[in-house]
Amino acid sequence: MAVYEILIADDHPLFRSALQQALTLGLGQDVRLVEAASIAELEACLAQKADWDLVLLDLNMPGAHGFSGLVLLRGQFPQIPVVMISAQEDAAVVARSREFGASGFIPKSSSLETIQQAVRQVLDGDAWWPQQSEQAAGVSAEAKAASAGLASLTPQQFRVLTMVCEGLLNKQIAYELSVSEATVKAHVTAIFRKLGVRTRTQAALLLQQMESIPAN
Repeated sequence: MAVYEILIADDHPLFRSALQQALTLGLGQDVRLVEAASIAELEACLAQKADWDLVLLDLNMPGAHGFSGLVLLRGQFPQIPVVMISAQEDAAVVARSREFGASGFIPKSSSLETIQQAVRQVLDGDAWWPQQSEQAAGVSAEAKAASAGLASLTPQQFRVLTMVCEGLLNKQIAYELSVSEATVKAHVTAIFRKLGVRTRTQAALLLQQMESIPAN
């Protein structure tokens, strides 16, 4: 029998343990689970192996801005289904998860049985969404455009973009990533071109379109 290989990406050790328990009880010996506590760790796992059966992704992960982690995953690894997991259970958050390409959404308040059901359903090729999400509003045109631009970035370009938005200078980014300043400048140029922006401020505003709660 095939063994399902699932990546659990969440920065809370206790919740990762709860997911491990739910999936081990629900899938038994038919599952191999690997944990990642940040976007960087998740990318390292994906760099080693790109044919995971499922990624369970926390909405608010270190190294991501809201839905940017989901958008990056869908852009780089479109073949891997992603189910969002979050303590934010607003209908608007669920709707954004759906429109940015997730295969499902599991509220962190869910029972072990619900988590097991949701994961099994997605592994079977279906989607799984909380019932109340049907009435939610959609994603704005600006957020969709931002999503398309971010999905075209490489993981390294995405890291540079996050550091740019945190206010780091090219010299500081070069030090953090152990690359030359010229390499960082080349990345920034490519990022601006892909995102259709001209300044760091514009890039930061675009990344804010990925935040978990849409502005009213």
